[in-house]
Amino acid sequence: MSRKKKELPIFEDVTITDIAAEGKSMVRIPIPAHDGLPESQLVVFVPFCVPGDVVDLQVRRKKHSYAEAEVIRFKQYSKVRATPMCRHFGVCGGCKWQNLPYEEQLKAKQKQVFDLLSRIGKVELPEFNPILGSVKTRDYRNKLDFGASNRRYLTREEIASGKDYPRDALGFHITGAFDKILPIEECCLMDSLHNEIRNAIRDFAIERGISFFDLREQVGVLRDVMIRNSNTGEWMVLVQFCFKDATDAERQQAAELLEFVAGRFPQVTSLLWVDNQKCNDTFGDLPVNVYRGNDHIFEAMEDLRFKVGPKSFYQTNTEQAYHLYSVARSFARLTGDELVYDLYTGTGTIANFVAKKARKVIGIEYVPEAIEDAKVNSAINHIENTLFFAGDMKDLLTDEFIARHGRPDVIITDPPRAGMHPDVVQTILRAAPRRIVYVSCNPATQARDLHDLDCQYCVEAVQPVDMFPHTPHVENVVLLLRRSDK
Repeated sequence: MSRKKKELPIFEDVTITDIAAEGKSMVRIPIPAHDGLPESQLVVFVPFCVPGDVVDLQVRRKKHSYAEAEVIRFKQYSKVRATPMCRHFGVCGGCKWQNLPYEEQLKAKQKQVFDLLSRIGKVELPEFNPILGSVKTRDYRNKLDFGASNRRYLTREEIASGKDYPRDALGFHITGAFDKILPIEECCLMDSLHNEIRNAIRDFAIERGISFFDLREQVGVLRDVMIRNSNTGEWMVLVQFCFKDATDAERQQAAELLEFVAGRFPQVTSLLWVDNQKCNDTFGDLPVNVYRGNDHIFEAMEDLRFKVGPKSFYQTNTEQAYHLYSVARSFARLTGDELVYDLYTGTGTIANFVAKKARKVIGIEYVPEAIEDAKVNSAINHIENTLFFAGDMKDLLTDEFIARHGRPDVIITDPPRAGMHPDVVQTILRAAPRRIVYVSCNPATQARDLHDLDCQYCVEAVQPVDMFPHTPHVENVVLLLRRSDK
């Protein structure tokens, strides 16, 4: 006989007090003494609220030391609440801080970086530089991916209406419902042309009867659409199809879709497609086919041009990337005599950006295609003092590699969200560069790595940089100096 599920409580007239991680807000609710237990406080995390909101909360998940709840009724809105710019706010989980004024977002991100570096890093910290806010707070992204699905996500209001809605959708995946797609009519994060392109692809596919992908059954032709633009005015569109068991007629439909995009949008200078029959949407290991135009676009920064392919990593906020890289270059304190290692170099953006101020720059990156782009980027910018290597960082960056190519004076590292592998940290410690510039998209793992580097390095400067307005994500740049030089 199954146990009856315990009913979760409702808390009324609760005033939200703080900003928490992952874009949620937080409140501490007093719990009276009961069953021999002393009076205590329950930390409750709530999405889509801001400090000062007065709400009724329904707890949806309860653990020993905290709970997660959702608002069932707003009693009073906070004076610091902002009006969300997007019609999909509250359903799409992408921009959870649209209801928080941008100045308050920056304060929360500055505090987040300080708390993580203090709590996890447990290292001595200097006074932080004020966070660099984004030049743009909307239309700032240069790349977005949209999933296609025959299982459209329906909101509670849509379900309650009793109306029939089309089942095919092109938009964003819903958290907690991996096979559902929220149809996106307008996203405020990218130039308006991307909305036109995405909606036109969706409408054409529905009109022509092109099947949308079914994530559960792994069937359907239209799977994913990536749209990318650059500050040079170029646009890239990559369409993922799944041709597993596809008929000749279905392949013809896919070709007609590509021809439609090519004819309707002359702004698209790179129109690509992929046949992805895997269980996920990643295509790094798949061949990319050119339907029309080039297999790349270009970004510009200062007097440099950067080739960006469909598999290349390039910061998604172009204007703010310039400020981020400028901070990294400033922190590196280059005089022209240094050997610099640029770890996780991607398409060599940072490596080429600092090369003119260094004797030599060596870039290392996991993705071979990105390394080829990095080499091209050096060539087209007439930079001759760079070397690039492709391979897993922990396997490539070894004592033997350093002995062969030279001990670095400065290391610039910009790892993925997981941070650096412990073997990489130990190799850096043995290499003992004078300075380390650590660029991070995840201050939590950066703090962990700073703790491991603390035995030989002290934190000299910290500069948070906001690359993603309206989200809780923040970049952070840290300068570390070798203790033996102080």
